[in-house]
Amino acid sequence: MDITTIMGPILAIGLIITGMLLEGGELKSLLQATAFIIVGGGTLGAIVGSFPLEHIIHAVKALKICLIPPKSDHEKVIAELTELCQFARKNGIMALESKAKSHPDAFTRKGLTLVVDGIDPAMLLSIMETELETFEEHAKIPIPVLEGGGAYAPTIGIIGAVLGLIHVMSNLDDPSKLGGGIATAFVATIYGLTIANVIALPLASKYKVRVGQMVHEKNMVLQGLVALQNGENPHFLSQRLRAFLPGGGHAGKEGAH
Repeated sequence: MDITTIMGPILAIGLIITGMLLEGGELKSLLQATAFIIVGGGTLGAIVGSFPLEHIIHAVKALKICLIPPKSDHEKVIAELTELCQFARKNGIMALESKAKSHPDAFTRKGLTLVVDGIDPAMLLSIMETELETFEEHAKIPIPVLEGGGAYAPTIGIIGAVLGLIHVMSNLDDPSKLGGGIATAFVATIYGLTIANVIALPLASKYKVRVGQMVHEKNMVLQGLVALQNGENPHFLSQRLRAFLPGGGHAGKEGAH
């Protein structure tokens, strides 16, 4: 689990409330069920009205990826591709058929199948690049939904504040309640800004990072598949793929000495 996804909002909200309390504010002044219903419900309604249902479902699934990122081990990917290259040089490309069928990753499985079929390297690269673009485009579907929540929430918060002020103005005959009523009205604005800037937009940014990591790893696989089809030396393949590692793989090499 990525603890920062949870700790970030907790830290932000905790420090905001701490600052308010240090200025003499009261926590109960922020606990307004009506404001939460207006902002939360209004934001949710705006999202539902803006995106197809399947996009919203993808966005919900994206939350899991933000909390529990897919397992990614670049060193393992490099070792696997190098091993496949060695296996193919020793036993022939056709010997990869069983490995292609049993591979757990759909992208790698399709690439290995094309390699076994003897497709031209240039055509292999073209097909798998299209496959990668399709994967990336599909993976990015939740981003506009999450960013939409970040865009709508502050505006809905203002609507909530205006509704609260309308209620206050309709009770001007009791001046003693004006101060508290106005303060309560602006709680909706706080909710809107908090949902946007502490929850929705950070989640969108975190998910973008996850998508980038997944695409990066598949690019490694793509380079390995093309090298495999070209019969490249396994050692040279390993060195080339290490360029995908942070620092071009230099850190890993230094640590090996």
